[in-house]
Amino acid sequence: MQMYNCDKCGLCCQSLSGHAIYQDLDRGDGVCKYYDAGTKLCSIYNERPLICNVDLYFETVLKGKISLGEYYKANYAACASLKIRGGAK
Repeated sequence: MQMYNCDKCGLCCQSLSGHAIYQDLDRGDGVCKYYDAGTKLCSIYNERPLICNVDLYFETVLKGKISLGEYYKANYAACASLKIRGGAK
């Protein structure tokens, strides 16, 4: 099974501001309340919310609505955009 290749930079976890879908995860400064700055990883990774699990979100919500390739492409583009902007402030 193909899986999304995340390099675990943590930038997506530090860029939640202005995204209503993540408002319950935002600790108030745009950073996820489960983000561990020391490791740059999710402190609840194995139990993380569905929206944070690229592959499971596709299988559960998007399968049949968009191709896996298109979904990965959109996620990789969002990741690249965060890296170009320099990520979180």
